[in-house]
Amino acid sequence: MDLSMENVDQLGLNDLLGVSLKCSCGKEHCMDVDSVVVAKGALKRVVEVVKQRGYKKPLVISDANTFAAAGEQVLKILEEAGVGYTAYCYKTKASLVPDEAALGTLLAQIEDSTDLLLAVGSGVINDVTKFVARKTKLPEILVATAPSMDGFVSDTSALTLNNLKSSVRCDLPKVIIGDIDILKKAPKRMILAGLGDMIGKYSALTDWNLSKFINGEYFCEPSAHLSVKAIEKCVDSVNRLPADGNFDDEGIEDIMDGLIRTGIAMSYVGNSRPASGSEHHMSHYWETMFLFQGKEALLHGTKVGLTSIIIAKIYEWLSKEKDFDFAHAEKEIRAFDQVAWEDKMRCFYQQAAPGIIANAAKDKRNDVDLRLKRLSFIKENIAKIQEIAASAQPYTVVENIMKKAGAPLRPIEVGISDEIVHNSVLVAHEVRQRYTILNLLHDLGMLEKYAEKVDAFLHEEK
Repeated sequence: MDLSMENVDQLGLNDLLGVSLKCSCGKEHCMDVDSVVVAKGALKRVVEVVKQRGYKKPLVISDANTFAAAGEQVLKILEEAGVGYTAYCYKTKASLVPDEAALGTLLAQIEDSTDLLLAVGSGVINDVTKFVARKTKLPEILVATAPSMDGFVSDTSALTLNNLKSSVRCDLPKVIIGDIDILKKAPKRMILAGLGDMIGKYSALTDWNLSKFINGEYFCEPSAHLSVKAIEKCVDSVNRLPADGNFDDEGIEDIMDGLIRTGIAMSYVGNSRPASGSEHHMSHYWETMFLFQGKEALLHGTKVGLTSIIIAKIYEWLSKEKDFDFAHAEKEIRAFDQVAWEDKMRCFYQQAAPGIIANAAKDKRNDVDLRLKRLSFIKENIAKIQEIAASAQPYTVVENIMKKAGAPLRPIEVGISDEIVHNSVLVAHEVRQRYTILNLLHDLGMLEKYAEKVDAFLHEEK
């Protein structure tokens, strides 16, 4: 079967799984996921899925929250069906961090007889299990407990390694089970986090288009469209919100469908471009600072929803910018000082700085000649670049969606300081080797100016 802009809207979730699709982008896409089951009462399908595939001894993985949400029910269902299992529940007081300790702990629970990793959870539990599945070559089945993030079928895990948020290749779950009855009972803040993660696709797709134009980066139009349609479904669910502000069954199913579709798009492309850009980079910086300050981590999508508003505003400013100083930008690039830059990274990234410095050396992001060549292209094509910026979703639209859903609109509402926000505008582009509007502002020597504009914007009367 082929995949194109002509048929991508007609394909259901399971039409996109387990088959090779020749895409109009010139590549062949395939998702190594057998099926996705999102329905009321879907939890009862666990035994059927396990037995059909001949698994004899699953390891059921959860944390304290996901065990209460669904893990205990999963164990009871397996027991009643006579399916043997072992179980491990992370007993952390705070939110589980997907770091080396969490990975090692899970690896230690795997017995010689373990033939399946049965993860009960969403974000961190899924990320940790997917990574361990790849290392052990064990299959995974995921029971989702909240529509809170877009990594269900992403072939990367978001891990914190060497104190740095990293995307690491992983294996995909063979089956994903989402029981609407469980998903809709997730705390409202988790459902809003899923919505925030989806809204971040607006700026992510604009960033991708920007890099396509400036750097000639590979761009898959059908995969990008999968994300676009996924966003639309989630926005529709917000527009249908009843008076009590709680998502109904259809709304939860739409958000879950959207989150899975963007994960499919990411797997098709081989990276997170269809779903992650500058808004995620800012979010990762905030998360790193919270970790170093010993603060309880915020939900990923909560941060992304907030950064999406900020990035939308930055795109709006850039689309109307009149004061470009290309001579000054060139001077700054030529004056690059490696020692001074490394000192700056140590100041802003603290314990995570070694990872930033090592990654920069590998991807040559500070190469003066490459940056000068790119700046020359930007100068010659600034009108087109501003046209791309103008195509970004207006910040008022992004903000109004989050406002209608009842999500926070400003970082200070969830305890993120002005200093952290300011610094993230300055250095969040260092998190990933991925060109976004923040990298463009860096090339233009305008990050300081825009950080100050963000400072003022966040304190305007709403």
